[in-house]
Amino acid sequence: MAARPRKPADARLRRGTGGAVRGLIRPVRLLFGAVTILLVILSFPLAAFAQDESIAGTLVYRAEGERTPVEGVTITVFQDGAEIGSAVSDAEGRWQVPLPGPGTYQVSLDVATLPEGVTLTDPTQVELSNVVVLGGQRKAVLFPLGEGSAIGIAFYGRIGALFVAGLKLGATIALAAVGLSLIYGVTRLVNFAHAELVTLGAVAAFVFQASGSLPSWPLVLAAVPAVILVAAFGGLQGRYLWQPLRRRGTSVVSLMVVSIGLSFALRSLIQLGFGGLPVAYRDFAGQPAVQFVGIAVVPKHLVTTAAAILTLFLVAQFLQRSRVGTAMRAVADNRDLAESSGIDVDRVIQFTWVLAAFLAGLGGIFFGLNESVTYDMGFKILLLLFAAVVLGGLGTAYGVMAGGFVVGVVVEMSTLWLPSELKVTSGLVILIVMLLFRPLGIFGARERIG
Repeated sequence: MAARPRKPADARLRRGTGGAVRGLIRPVRLLFGAVTILLVILSFPLAAFAQDESIAGTLVYRAEGERTPVEGVTITVFQDGAEIGSAVSDAEGRWQVPLPGPGTYQVSLDVATLPEGVTLTDPTQVELSNVVVLGGQRKAVLFPLGEGSAIGIAFYGRIGALFVAGLKLGATIALAAVGLSLIYGVTRLVNFAHAELVTLGAVAAFVFQASGSLPSWPLVLAAVPAVILVAAFGGLQGRYLWQPLRRRGTSVVSLMVVSIGLSFALRSLIQLGFGGLPVAYRDFAGQPAVQFVGIAVVPKHLVTTAAAILTLFLVAQFLQRSRVGTAMRAVADNRDLAESSGIDVDRVIQFTWVLAAFLAGLGGIFFGLNESVTYDMGFKILLLLFAAVVLGGLGTAYGVMAGGFVVGVVVEMSTLWLPSELKVTSGLVILIVMLLFRPLGIFGARERIG
C-alpha cells in the first residue's frame, strides 16, 4: 500500500494560520457588536431635555436661634470679566440670575447692600469663583451670613465641609479602585481602560434617566440597568479580548499597552455618542446644603457616601465568606496552586471582570451625582484610583478601600492651602511618595520568589 503523501510544510502552516484567524472572527464580531450596542444606547437624543440655566440662592442668617431672610442685597454674576446679570434678594432672601448657557461663572455679593448688623462670616467668600453650571442646571450657591464677625466659626465650618467632601470622594474612589485592584490581583494586568468603565456607568445612568422612553424614572431606578450594562460589558471584555490574549502568552507590558489603546478608543466613542458638554442628573441638580452641627452638608453627599460604604462592606464580606470570594483570593495569591487544587481559574477571572466592572459603573454614578457627568470623568480620576491602589497595596482589596478614603480626604482638605484647580496634585504626591519609599503599599506584603 502506497504511503499517503504529506502536504508541504508551507501548506500546513497556511492551514494552521487560517484556522487561528477563523477562531478570532467570532470573538471580534461579538466585541464589535457590544461596542455598537453601546453606541446606539449612548446616541439617544438628549437635547430635548435641556432646560434654561441659572444661578440662584437664598440669603439667610440666624439671629437668636431664628432663621431670618435678608432682603435687598445685590448679587452679580460675571463670566471672563464680563457682567452677565444681577439680581436683588426678595423678602424671603431668594434671588436668581438667568444665564446664557452652561459654563464657568463668578458670583459676587455687594457688601454695601447688606443691612446693618449683618455681615459675611467669612470675608473671603464675598466672591465665589469657578462656579460650574451644567446644561439645564439651576446652580445653587451659598453666601455665609451672620451677625458681626465669626471668622473662627466659618473656618470650622469650612474644615468640616471639606472633610465630609473628602469622605464622599474617598468612598467613590475606593469603590472604583477595588475593581482595579481585583483585576490586577487575578490577572496581573494594570488596566488603564478601567477609567472608561467609570464613565460608562455615569453616562448610561444619565441616558436611561433622560431618554424619551423612560421620562419619569428616578436615578435610583435608572442606575440598575446602567450597572448591569457595564457589568455585562466588562464580562465581554474579559471573555473575548483579554482571555484570548492571555492564552497566547501575551506579556504584561503588551497587555498594558492594549488597555491604554482601549481606553482611548472607548473615551472617543463615548464622546462621539454622548457629546462633550457636562450634564447633571435632573433629580439632584442644584440640591441645597443643610446645616449639621455648624457644617454645611449637601444631603446627596451623605447618601452616596453611606451607599458606597455599605457596598464596600458587602464586597469585603463576599470576598471573605463566600466560596467564589475565597477562590478569587486563592487565584490572586497563587494561580498555579489554585488551579491544581481544582479551582476553575478562567471562570474566577471572568467573574472578577464582571464584579470589577459593576463596582466601577456604580462608582461612576456616585461620582457623576456629586460632580458632573462628562465623557472623560473617569480619566480625570484615573490617577487618584492608582494612588489609592498603590497606597493600600496592589492586589489587596481591603487596603485599597482604606487607601481610597485617605486619598479622598487629603485631596479635598488640601484646598485649605492650594487652589481648588490643583487639589488633584496632592493625590499625585501621595502616589510618588509611596512609589519611592514603600511601593508595596501600606497593607502590601512582600513576595517570596523561588
